Amino acid sequence: MSRTIKVSQVPKETGPAAWNEILDDSHSFPQASGNIETDWLVIGGGFAGIAAARRLSQLTGDDIVLLEACNMAEGPAGRNSGFMIDLPHDLNSETYAGGTEADLKQIMLNRAGIEFAAEMAREFGMPEQVFDACGRVTGAASERGITHIDSYVKHLDGLGESYKLLSADDMQQRTGISYYQKGLYTPGAVMIQPAAFIRQAARGLSDKVRIFEQSPVIEMNPGEPHRFRTPKARVRAKKVILAVNGHVQSFGYFPRQLLHVFTYASMTRALMPEELQRLGGEADWGVLPADPMGTTVRKTSDYLGSGDRLTVRNRFTLNQSMEISQKDIDGIVKVHDKAFTSRFPMLADVPLEHRWGGRLCLSLNSVPAFGELEPGVWSAACQNGLGTVKGTLSGMLAAEKAVLGDTELVKEFSNYAEPKKLPVEPFLTLGANATMRWKEWMAGKEL
Repeated sequence: MSRTIKVSQVPKETGPAAWNEILDDSHSFPQASGNIETDWLVIGGGFAGIAAARRLSQLTGDDIVLLEACNMAEGPAGRNSGFMIDLPHDLNSETYAGGTEADLKQIMLNRAGIEFAAEMAREFGMPEQVFDACGRVTGAASERGITHIDSYVKHLDGLGESYKLLSADDMQQRTGISYYQKGLYTPGAVMIQPAAFIRQAARGLSDKVRIFEQSPVIEMNPGEPHRFRTPKARVRAKKVILAVNGHVQSFGYFPRQLLHVFTYASMTRALMPEELQRLGGEADWGVLPADPMGTTVRKTSDYLGSGDRLTVRNRFTLNQSMEISQKDIDGIVKVHDKAFTSRFPMLADVPLEHRWGGRLCLSLNSVPAFGELEPGVWSAACQNGLGTVKGTLSGMLAAEKAVLGDTELVKEFSNYAEPKKLPVEPFLTLGANATMRWKEWMAGKEL
């Protein structure tokens, strides 16, 4: 007998998805309505959902439906920093470096996800400003940051990975600012305009996949077939992939096993020509912080009227409710303004126009929430802070597992323990947020 799962909450976003807001893109998909029947249902239209839908379209000639709770790229997919990183980058670690064997596996998997995204970029004709295989630059502004880079270089040597050290002059030539004292370049990462990537991939898939926006699932009845309800539709599907990251818990799965962390960003208005001249540097660049709790910075050039803009991102908070308030957004204003003006004193009069928060999902032991949850229901969730890469990878591999079974990549990605149970509240939230504030303080000038 099938059971009824009342989905406990639907995604609620606070602040604009700025990467989406700056796009001059009026294309939209319809809201799901009436009775819909399909072979495959993908729930979630972010990186995992798009990848799952594309892989299903490659592997089968079946009918595929994708439901997105809001509009495409208004959720976490349009709220991240836009880096697809191949090398170890674990937000749960004291440093970036882990065990060599585990890191080699992670690198191999991450590069498979990046290549799958690169195939989409090529197939759908995405320009370099949307998908730029430019590599990754890590910047250090202090002795603490330099120590992090030096430690990471030793780890790269052990892994046999190529890199280039950048001097303060190299960093200034690239960015136009004198804030960074040392840098590290590695070639395997990609910078994307995340909202444009999602939108263009969705349009490219729309001749093979029926896509619906503003269609959150509010009820699920697992069975044969699986039945779902949205505000205006009833959907019957033979098989389903839950590509909803942390909201997999809203469907009743992985109880007390997932951490819901928000990170925050601010973006300037479009820069004026004379402001660009004051800044100098390259047209498009990004710098990740040497300290994991530091500030990420991006400079993006005009794309279809979006204007040249700067973005800063820092601050993490644990919010197990999976929601933040406007008060939370207001709380990062001083931190972001300080990070911006300390790096760009020549642009201190430029306002930060967009401010927002975005959800991450992590597990205590840094493992995904992946696999078949019950007959015909697969999860592609918990990206552990690398939503663009691991979201793409988990969506792609959930589709492979559902259609092909245990491929070599699926076996590698499935070879993890279950997400660990979390400490009880209020100790979890109080302890996690206190630890993050202390680490921010320790980051010093890197913040």
